[in-house]
Amino acid sequence: MDQTIEVDGRLVESVWETLPKYTGFYNYLPTDEGLAENQTELKVFHNGEYLFVSAVYHDTTSEVQLSSLKRDDIGNTVAESETFVFIIDTQLQQQSAYYFAVNMGGAQVDGLIERINEGYSLSSNWNTVWYAATHVNGTKKQYELKIPLKNLSFNQANEAVAIQSYVRDIKNNSWTIMTDLSRNYRLFDLRFAQSFKIDQLPKATNARFAVIPSMTVNYNSDIANNFDDTSFVPSLDVQYNVSSSMKLDVTLNPDFSQIDVDQQVTNLTRFSVFFPEQRNFFLENADLFSNLGLSDVNPFYSRRIGAQTAMQFGVKLSGNLTAKTRIGLLNAQTEKENENGPQNYSVLVGEHQLSQRLATTAFLINRQETSGFDFKNDYNRVAGLNLNYRSLNRKWTGVANMAQSFVPNESGKDSFYNVGMFYNVRGAELGASFRQVQRNYITDVGFTPRLLNYDAERDITVREGYTQSSIEGIFNHFPENSTKINQYRYFFGSNDTYWDEDGKLQQSSSFYNTALFFKELSAVYLNVYHDYVNLKYAFDPLGNGDSLLPDEYQFFRARMGYNSARNNNFVYSGFAQYGQFYSGLNTTLGATVNYRLLPYANLLLSYQMDDLDLDELGQQTFHLTRFTGEVFFTNRLNWTTYVQYSTQNDNLNINSRLQWEYKPLSYVYLVLTDNFNEQLNRTNWGIAFKVNYRLDF
Repeated sequence: MDQTIEVDGRLVESVWETLPKYTGFYNYLPTDEGLAENQTELKVFHNGEYLFVSAVYHDTTSEVQLSSLKRDDIGNTVAESETFVFIIDTQLQQQSAYYFAVNMGGAQVDGLIERINEGYSLSSNWNTVWYAATHVNGTKKQYELKIPLKNLSFNQANEAVAIQSYVRDIKNNSWTIMTDLSRNYRLFDLRFAQSFKIDQLPKATNARFAVIPSMTVNYNSDIANNFDDTSFVPSLDVQYNVSSSMKLDVTLNPDFSQIDVDQQVTNLTRFSVFFPEQRNFFLENADLFSNLGLSDVNPFYSRRIGAQTAMQFGVKLSGNLTAKTRIGLLNAQTEKENENGPQNYSVLVGEHQLSQRLATTAFLINRQETSGFDFKNDYNRVAGLNLNYRSLNRKWTGVANMAQSFVPNESGKDSFYNVGMFYNVRGAELGASFRQVQRNYITDVGFTPRLLNYDAERDITVREGYTQSSIEGIFNHFPENSTKINQYRYFFGSNDTYWDEDGKLQQSSSFYNTALFFKELSAVYLNVYHDYVNLKYAFDPLGNGDSLLPDEYQFFRARMGYNSARNNNFVYSGFAQYGQFYSGLNTTLGATVNYRLLPYANLLLSYQMDDLDLDELGQQTFHLTRFTGEVFFTNRLNWTTYVQYSTQNDNLNINSRLQWEYKPLSYVYLVLTDNFNEQLNRTNWGIAFKVNYRLDF
């Protein structure tokens, strides 16, 4: 359809009057029964170059409520605002999809939906160029989207795509969706997306060729070591559509100084904590690379690349070879720095849809030290095969994984196996899995924290394999005639049990939760935890040099908490936890308050106190405080400041960022970081100024 559309949200062009409308949206929350009282009308068409989407939400008031004007802030821009969401699965494989959302303040969120072992996940770190506008027309809330077809990967053999759409109205705490979907499924579960025929879709989209040069000026001052440094870092990103469904990404000398600082946590476990990937280069078709194992036994964790030395370049080819086959090829090179030699990282992934129920994935990962253009005999390789199952009635999903690692002069006990099955119906969810991780399953580019056991007495780390069984169950009741209660969660329980390589029980951790959700979606809950630990290696949770010695420990803890409704300017939550911790006692208190001065600012303050009393080993109180202040000048210009204070990490961190999107996906960043120790002595600080410019051909 050859039409010119001005994206202003007003929907005055004649084409909008001629298109069929899709309505009959269903309730999802706070109830998932029946048609929505406030209906939405959806219309979609393309002109060979752009995909146009309009939505009219029939509200009962002209009032607009927002929580953020920040791009890609799913928690506030989408979930806590008046928002329209459009999802499109261009491959009709229920494996991945594009996610576009815009709230009534014009703030945009784009992301990728990807299949994970037991369902789907959403990442908002992926970005592309598209356009959106909104307009209040009486009590109608109007949304208008314009998405370049060249920015989407299409399978030309398909005559249709799959779409899903939903609307968030924070004023009445409602979610309404175009598919009759019960609340035990995710809103973006691609199995419920509706087939949508697109007439006269171009057989070949114009090749998308984006060049993004950038320049970063960094100044860093290391006070503790009396050293400072100023650097000028040019970098270049290139994106190219090899075909309508295959993309090539290249990054040269990348700089990631503008990325949000990781949120600090208090870690009282014996193992390391997972932090998500935020660098855009690794996010296109991320599910191909990040979903090769389990959340805690994953052979590829892209944050390992460039963790010790800077990346020199990265190349990634990913997308669909055929309607049922996707491939991913990634190669990245890091430079030499001090004793850390240059490393080359390669990943090859192939995914094939065997049937409507079964999909399989094969992969090979290689980390190898380099010397110029030569490869040295220092490498780690991991090869594996995954099988995913989903039933046609959407109730059952299953997964099977197997992998093996290869390192020089090492063989045997180098494999990983897993099998799991999950069941989901309205009011009940069940799952069980069983895995074995052998001691020499070495994944230098992976995340396998439980294989590494730190012995605090001998100051060594011991690799030890384990076998794990996991079970969980959730049972909910949704009263039909209650005016106050939305949901009773009678039971949410799980158990993880671990055995060592000799088959001896090492740990059994159980969790129980019950909760009451009110109509306005506030909630009160009770958690109970039980742990049995046959501790094999000394553990120093206090960090004072006095360690818990190997022995058998059994302990209980309980937590009570309350979360307020989310549709007010003032939102708060709090909890109190008390119980045993190994040979002592643990008291934990936490609270979060959030005050919204929209459309101008969003302020959040959280605090957690963990008190550990281990009798003769000592007593320690850990404090963790985080303040987030966001000031919105427009939906393109914002100033965000994080202040984090952790006594466990002996660090007060300040990260303040001014961000201006002066044209779509072209930014100016000014970032200040400052770090102090517990005595408030400055340890280091830095400032970065970054400019990039996106050119699309």
